[in-house]
Amino acid sequence: VQLQASGGGLVQAGDSLRLSCAASGPGRTFTGWFRQAPGKEREFVAAIRGIGVTTYYADSVKGRFTISRDNAKNTVYLEMNSLKPEDTAVYYCAAAPYYRSNFYAPEKWDYWGQGTQVTVSS
Repeated sequence: VQLQASGGGLVQAGDSLRLSCAASGPGRTFTGWFRQAPGKEREFVAAIRGIGVTTYYADSVKGRFTISRDNAKNTVYLEMNSLKPEDTAVYYCAAAPYYRSNFYAPEKWDYWGQGTQVTVSS
């Protein structure tokens, strides 16, 4: 499985961005987004399980970020609205088997994309 993350950029506070995670290889129906800011640990952002049936969000992004999936394109999106400077980080997409539990920890995910930088200026 290979994951290709894209869509990052430099925006101002309050702006929006949409990240994409395109997957190739055998289908993985549990896909997530993590982020890592300089000097900080990688943290869970959002995940989508199945064909878009169940979604999960970190409290820090709930109500601002939306994760979705285009099954025909085997692509997962992270729509980020009302961005804040504290959202600045490298964003990574990850994949795991459908049944994976305790998924808030990075070590629970099997495959990772290369990361895309999101910078939010104040």
